[in-house]
Order: sequence, then C-alpha cells, then structure tokens
Amino acid sequence: MNTQQVAERLVALCREGKYEQAQQELYAEDAASIEMEGSPAGTAGNVKGMDAIREKGRKWMENIVEVHGGSVSDPVVAGDWFSVAMGIDATYKDMGRMPMEEICVYQVRDGKVVREQFFYNV
Repeated sequence: MNTQQVAERLVALCREGKYEQAQQELYAEDAASIEMEGSPAGTAGNVKGMDAIREKGRKWMENIVEVHGGSVSDPVVAGDWFSVAMGIDATYKDMGRMPMEEICVYQVRDGKVVREQFFYNV
C-alpha cells in the first residue's frame, strides 16, 4: 500500500473504533509512538515496538470509563507522512470527563506505519 492507502485504511478503522486492528494491519513491528511533553496522566509516554504500542493502548483503554463521542477527520497526505485530526469525549478513571482534540501525525515506510506522534492541549 502507498501512504494514501494506508491513511485511508487507518481512518476507516479508527472511525469504527477498531484501533487494535489498525495497528495489527498497518503498523511495522518496529514502529514508534511519541507523546507530547507534559502528557496527561494515563498515557504511557514514548514507546517503540508493537508489543509496547499494544500495551500502551491497552492501558489507555483500561482507563476509560465511558466514551461520549468522538471524531476522525479525513487524512492529509504529503509524501511518506499523513496527519489526521481526532477527537474524543470520554470519562477517565484518573481525570474524570475530558473532551480532547489532537493532531495525529504518521510516517509510512514500505506500506507500514513506522511512527505515530500526537499533538494536543495539555
């Protein structure tokens, strides 16, 4: 898959709430996940490798009490990179109800996501 195809597939799966399937299908085994400095409690910080990314996602999901809504924009693609605006309104065990919007930036190499990085208000 090229970057556009990876981006469109990731967006489609995220819109269905299939984040784990997106990672399984689209991520390289050595992918990196990068959070902003000052990330809220409950995020696992920066990790590398699919086992660590899966664990990071599992911990994030375990912290959610209820999802009240969310959104995923169409992707913007430039070369090997794409970005997506995502939003979630959720109640967390450690933060209470907190709507959040973020820009997610992804790098693609050989048809797989090799880096994800998140930018949001903290």
